Amino acid sequence: MTRRFFGTDGVRGRVGEQPMSADFVLRLGQAAGRVLAEGGTGSVLIGKDTRISGYMFESALQAGFSAAGVDVLLLGPMPTPGIAYLTKTFRASAGVVISASHNPYDDNGVKFFARSGHKLDDSVEQAIEEALEEPFSTVDSARLGKAERINDAQGRYIEFCKSTIEGGMSLRGLTVVVDCAHGATYHIAPHVFRELGARVIPMGADPSGLNINDGCGSTHPEAMQRRVVESGADLGVAFDGDGDRVVMADAAGRLVDGDEILYVIAEARARRGQLAGPVVGTMMSNLGLELALQGLGVAFRRAAVGDRHVLEMLRGEQGMLGGEPSGHVICLDRTSTGDGIVTALQVLAVMVERGVSLRELVAGMHKLPQTMINVPTPQGRDVIGVDGVTAAVRAVEDELGGRGRVVLRPSGTEPLVRVMVEGEVPDIVAGYAERIAEAVRRAG
Repeated sequence: MTRRFFGTDGVRGRVGEQPMSADFVLRLGQAAGRVLAEGGTGSVLIGKDTRISGYMFESALQAGFSAAGVDVLLLGPMPTPGIAYLTKTFRASAGVVISASHNPYDDNGVKFFARSGHKLDDSVEQAIEEALEEPFSTVDSARLGKAERINDAQGRYIEFCKSTIEGGMSLRGLTVVVDCAHGATYHIAPHVFRELGARVIPMGADPSGLNINDGCGSTHPEAMQRRVVESGADLGVAFDGDGDRVVMADAAGRLVDGDEILYVIAEARARRGQLAGPVVGTMMSNLGLELALQGLGVAFRRAAVGDRHVLEMLRGEQGMLGGEPSGHVICLDRTSTGDGIVTALQVLAVMVERGVSLRELVAGMHKLPQTMINVPTPQGRDVIGVDGVTAAVRAVEDELGGRGRVVLRPSGTEPLVRVMVEGEVPDIVAGYAERIAEAVRRAG
């Protein structure tokens, strides 16, 4: 059966339109309850980011799980990786996240974690899709699920984040700008860094339900970069709306992306003899990362784009560290999924351990110039295989002559084709990318 609703990261869409309508999410909760909670027993955790639609979908999911006879533990606003962690610690049957990650407020989504804290296998998502095809049903009244709100979830997760760096390590003396994207980390990330001793300058920590990711956070880090320079901070961190991604800025306001963050952590782990297996990136990872790791004697693999593909390859090759340029970094020696706060702490711990700046830590990796252009395309229209597009790609690859890369891929969450070109000279690379992007526009 072809999957109709689950995409690369759960179910996602515009609020009020299928599949992100209240009635569908009610049915999704009931179907997921039957599949995930052992046929109507056990409990599930539900957390959300700060979108105003989260109230509606939280209620719909709660009702659906209750109809399936499953108890619900409500966490309120909580980063996605926090829900993964708490799913394990509560011994729950599953964890549910209401979030559209880095998308604007009028999108939302639902994604699931298994009891292990990992994202669901394809086969389980397929089983939920099949359950959605069956008529909605409600268990006998005596077996309906109950709901309970967990009031100490924030504190539990804060303590977990702090535990992922060496005990006794202090961030005292560091000033850190913390941009929470008006999202799920707003009431957690500043506390984590403060409790470890840093002076924190918070940003994006006043959610209205409508301002998540709006000109802030990891997808719009420019304001964070400016604040670092203006305040004389040592560095800045910017999370996305649900807290599973992070990008950083050094003291000069220079952006440090996921590839560079991955390099810093991998270099430190390798230097201490604590790096197992290959480091896993994606087709979008900068060639400079691959070359830098090669210089350290560290194997590098490329997975398909998407954190679930990175995780699958890590688990298949017994690796512990992988990620994407967007800042979605997975440290399997610390947690089970991408975690922006935990990732940032790993970098700060290396800074403290070695007594150097962030700029010095990333100096060992030379990024090749890379241009990315997102080209809007009609929903469902496959333009990548169109003759004019393939001809443009071949021409650019011929001109690069093996000294760069071209990657075209459809977005898994938006009606876009992402055009990426990598090479040696920035202006030439940008021109190549625009040439291919124009071919994609004409094909659409």
